[in-house]
Amino acid sequence: MHIAIIGAGISGLMSALELAEQGCSVDIFDQQQAGQAASWAGGGILSPMYPWRYAPPVSALSQLAQAEYPLLAQELLELTQINIELNQCGMLMLNTDDKRDAHVWAAYYQQKIAYLNTTQINELSPLIAPFNDALWLPQVANVRNPRLLQALTKALSLLGVIHITEAEVCTLHHTQGQLISVQTTTQQEYQADMFVLATGAWSGGILEKLNIQIPVKPMKGQMLLYKLSQQVLAQIVLHQGHYLIPRQDGHLLCGSTLEDTGFDKQTTAQALALLSQSAQRILPLLAAYKPIKHWAGLRPSSPNGIPFIGKLPQFSNVWLNAGQFRNGLVLAPASAQLLVDLMQGHTPQVNPEPYQIL
Repeated sequence: MHIAIIGAGISGLMSALELAEQGCSVDIFDQQQAGQAASWAGGGILSPMYPWRYAPPVSALSQLAQAEYPLLAQELLELTQINIELNQCGMLMLNTDDKRDAHVWAAYYQQKIAYLNTTQINELSPLIAPFNDALWLPQVANVRNPRLLQALTKALSLLGVIHITEAEVCTLHHTQGQLISVQTTTQQEYQADMFVLATGAWSGGILEKLNIQIPVKPMKGQMLLYKLSQQVLAQIVLHQGHYLIPRQDGHLLCGSTLEDTGFDKQTTAQALALLSQSAQRILPLLAAYKPIKHWAGLRPSSPNGIPFIGKLPQFSNVWLNAGQFRNGLVLAPASAQLLVDLMQGHTPQVNPEPYQIL
């Protein structure tokens, strides 16, 4: 079975890995180098922020992916010698109002959760500002997403997957409910038995080429990177929708904004000020530091954050894996597994109906 995957972000790369390991011949296309869009730009938290606020289909995939990531990290290390730095550091959620909902969610999904007062917060993380209370989720992990993408790209090459980068798919040749081939801006034409669209924020545009409308659109997120001489946080800290993510080498990520500005990826002074203030509100010592990097990515927003995973009903050989919104990295292993199960006629581990393309 020869499969062409359009899109080499985390969803496309993970789909390619699953298919290649099942013995499929895979080509993967991207308009830039692999893993350079939203997948690279995010923070690498392996949990939805405030996970109890998400629809159950998001939680179902998230729980599967959370169990899969340690296995994936080990597999990639053995295959590529690249450590993706999976770190179960926990997430500290400051001054959260909906604590009852959080405890109901944690009980249902068997996730550890604890309520902390000011003294306990200080004992856990002595350098952050005083806060009245917090929720502590010790099982939450993060990864260095650029390293994850690098490892996946190398693993796919070792497995014989063909990468066709810096070649935007501009034309889709189809007839009688079947996609025959795709043509890139380099004027090359490629055929396959099946096609997977893992095109992130660009999914709406490429589906319009097939006369299909889908509610996926770009939402910009801006982030900052600080460099400190030593690690000052041991946990992910979340406050009013903004977060700090520690890296083991002293780097500290701060994110992120949520902006409906189309495909504009420009950073702004307003976002720099907003994120800097949020970072300092959590960790006052950051007032003495300036960010060393400031960037933006485009998330593929979808209604309620529920991704579209499955076959396009108008075509016999076109599949979609897109619309994970802020949780592309979070859901990637489970989204890819669901897609491949459906493509191969296997019974999925989750009910596929909520992700169907209608």
